[in-house]
Amino acid sequence: MQRRVVVTGLGLVCAVGNTAPEIWSKLLAGKSGMAPITAFDTTGFSVTFAAEVKNFDPLDFVDKKESRKMARFIHLALGATHEAMENSGLKITDQNATRVGVHIGSGIGGFDIIEREHSAMLAGGPRKISPFFIPAAIINLAAGQVSIRYGAKGPNEATATACTTSAHSIGDAYRIIERGDADVMIAGGSEAAITPMGIGGFAAMRALSTRNDDPEHACRPFDKDRDGFVCGEGAGILILEELEHAKARGAKIVAEIIGYGMSADAFHITGMPEDGDGCFRAMENALKSANLRPEQIDYVNAHATSTPLGDATESKAMQRLFGEHATSHKLLVSSTKSMTGHLLGGAGGLEAGITIMALMNQIVPPTANLDNVDPECKLNYIANHPQNAKLDYALSNSFGFGGTNGSLVFRRWEE
Repeated sequence: MQRRVVVTGLGLVCAVGNTAPEIWSKLLAGKSGMAPITAFDTTGFSVTFAAEVKNFDPLDFVDKKESRKMARFIHLALGATHEAMENSGLKITDQNATRVGVHIGSGIGGFDIIEREHSAMLAGGPRKISPFFIPAAIINLAAGQVSIRYGAKGPNEATATACTTSAHSIGDAYRIIERGDADVMIAGGSEAAITPMGIGGFAAMRALSTRNDDPEHACRPFDKDRDGFVCGEGAGILILEELEHAKARGAKIVAEIIGYGMSADAFHITGMPEDGDGCFRAMENALKSANLRPEQIDYVNAHATSTPLGDATESKAMQRLFGEHATSHKLLVSSTKSMTGHLLGGAGGLEAGITIMALMNQIVPPTANLDNVDPECKLNYIANHPQNAKLDYALSNSFGFGGTNGSLVFRRWEE
């Protein structure tokens, strides 16, 4: 018999707030986290704005000496994990350490450190490269640093599957607990790619919105005037726990994870097939694993990044899977990237947390900046204002470059 897995803590950091409650209140108010970039001089760049995390001090979570050995994505992961652990009340001891694991990924890792150390080498030669360059930048060191900080000695992994990274991290961690290889997993993802090469690279692909004169309204999922995504940064971490383990320690359960689906487009390095077949199969697989019928899903937190092709493709996939449940507008859909920006490898973790808060509060957060719905997008996208609703089951979608797809299903927790 497969073991049931629940969520007992969540920690979130993004451009609209540095804690889960702050983020939730800002999303319901439709507040945007997008603004001109402060991390570097954007002179000469075609895109000069992003969704930066604000007023975040890594020294709140790690001492100054250790902080210098870590890229920003690790700092953000530690901040989100701190909130998740406090939220869960979990204590890792000698008795349970080997049954607590960590699965935290990143799509890109330490771009900031790579750029910094490359500049140091060009200026002063290879002797100027920091001995901490590699462990500060590589993707698995977010999971490694969390494991070291909390003494978690169970499975330790890091996923790097582009924008699906942290959905895969959470889904794979769910499977680890389900099959009995751990009792608790600290799972999610983190990203900090608002750097010259990060912004310059995505801009060169023409993937980003160029609304430099109006950052707050630049990200417009499902709107006919959308022109690309807005690069965001942040982290989303969940504490996943085997049900009986959580009950035994008196943990407050906030949701149950009941389904996980994956798929590949096998189509293109950055684009999706127009029929959204990969998206469709990821969602279909998630529902099969949850043993749910499509009409049982009440809310979808869409991947929808505000790109012309991506939003329409995901909408078509949802129409195909959910049928009349979707086209009759009974299925509620929103893209919170309209306010948080796109966290890339951190998006699935942040949005899993937002999806859980929607279930907890029985409110669907809005899709901001949705003024003129694209005729190709035919669903109920909760435009500009939150909506109270009876929510029992919710789906969170993540789709990434390389055609890698992941969907997670959560159930509202009832005693």
